[in-house]
Amino acid sequence: MPCLNERDTLETCIRKAQRAMAVAGIQGEVVVADNGSSDGSQAIARACGARVVNVSERGYGNALRAGIAVSRGTYVLMGDADDSYDFSELAPFNDKLRQGYGIVQGCRLPRGGGTINPGAMPFLHRWLGNPMFSRIANNWFGVPVSDIYCGMRGFRRDVYDGLALRCTGMEFATEMLIRASLSEVRIGEVPITLHKDGRVAHPPHLRTFRDGWRTLRFFLLYSPRWLFLLPGLALIALGALGYVAVYSHFTFRGMRFDAHSLLFASLAAIMGYQAVLFAVSAWTFATAEGLMPMTPRLRRWYARINLERGVILGMLAMLAGGALLVAAILQWRRASFGDLNYAETMRVVIPGVTLTALGFQTVLMSFFLSLLGMRSLATGTPASSEE
Repeated sequence: MPCLNERDTLETCIRKAQRAMAVAGIQGEVVVADNGSSDGSQAIARACGARVVNVSERGYGNALRAGIAVSRGTYVLMGDADDSYDFSELAPFNDKLRQGYGIVQGCRLPRGGGTINPGAMPFLHRWLGNPMFSRIANNWFGVPVSDIYCGMRGFRRDVYDGLALRCTGMEFATEMLIRASLSEVRIGEVPITLHKDGRVAHPPHLRTFRDGWRTLRFFLLYSPRWLFLLPGLALIALGALGYVAVYSHFTFRGMRFDAHSLLFASLAAIMGYQAVLFAVSAWTFATAEGLMPMTPRLRRWYARINLERGVILGMLAMLAGGALLVAAILQWRRASFGDLNYAETMRVVIPGVTLTALGFQTVLMSFFLSLLGMRSLATGTPASSEE
């Protein structure tokens, strides 16, 4: 139980957990990870027979990490100490874990069979935040839970150790589910009841918009596909459409697309290509550092990408762009280096500049990806660009 000034409810939570373990015949302990309480919560926990770990580094994740680190059980159940979660309901988590699940997530939302008592969850959390972020986790990362924010969760200690989590704040719990899903850990779900927390001395620690933004930010950072790749591909497609419109002399309601449109199309293509390169770089770094697992799809991707192929492709693009630029210079020469037909010349110069820039970026990025992959190569991880 992470704890920060929970004097009002801590004893109730500890007693419920102890009784539930005794009734279910579970040999266990209660660990309270205190994050700097100044209201005597530590003494209350010790008086109830709980083990207290003093955690000086502030943060929800830091408290949980410290408590889990000293816990001695094969299975670990985590939950807040504000009495919003009923630790009397811990037996179903234990049963699921014994059935072979690596993580068992509680679910408070009705869509997963849970129950939310009146006043237990703010309106925005219940009808917008939790459902929205849970569905994003379902779609982006394949997390098979209905309530990703539920703070009552059980897991096998060996599974937790294998995930090597990095977050120290509120993102810790979300990171656990995302990394477990990406690592194909078996995840189960147990419906629970959320009660109105019993705090009197202070309000809840959560902040709706701040914590919502932190969750969205974390999702994006953990998903190069949604942060970089898909927006990049969309921009490249937009740029390609612009080129088609210009060179096919397309008109729309009297609007004719020409050299200026070509500039906008090239801008979209260059920005999109940079975003795609960022996606590949992010995947390479994340797999090399162990932040993300090497999936079969990534394995196939890296099998097609290496330094030599990237350099060759980039040089070909630069040669093509250079040829167009030379053609533009020859046009200028034929005009005795005087005035040129602006629209016609830009139809050659703009794609020439764009291809040259994209080719140059490809060559540099090929070397950069090879550098990122050196760590993987040294450790035997198949994320190397040499694969």
